[in-house]
Amino acid sequence: MKPEHIKVPVLPPLAHQESDCRGVASILARVGDKWSVFVIMLLGNGPRRFNEIKRMVGGISQRMLTLTLRGLERDGLVTRTVFPTIPPRVDYELTDLGRGLWQPVEALGKWASEHQIEIEDARTRFDRRNDAD
Repeated sequence: MKPEHIKVPVLPPLAHQESDCRGVASILARVGDKWSVFVIMLLGNGPRRFNEIKRMVGGISQRMLTLTLRGLERDGLVTRTVFPTIPPRVDYELTDLGRGLWQPVEALGKWASEHQIEIEDARTRFDRRNDAD
């Protein structure tokens, strides 16, 4: 590169919109928490009943699943359908918006599964190094 080629065109910086950051952060907090990721992955295969989701998501309490589903419903990612049977049947299903999120969430879950051993090995090496300090 010659010295005369030092001027690089740069786009002017965009004004920082603090409200945009907060809005995006709240959405990422919802879709990035571990329970939401599991629920979205499960619902990608079609509607499921509450107890079915609870059985499939190991370690989640009934209260946490209820809060997670409500949050996903509030954000427009999940619909809740109550069927007038005795006892009432309730199904949860991804909305169009939720189905749009399913693919990246599914890819993230697949990546985590495929790299689980590597991550565990890295953690073990890190812990050994830092325990010696």
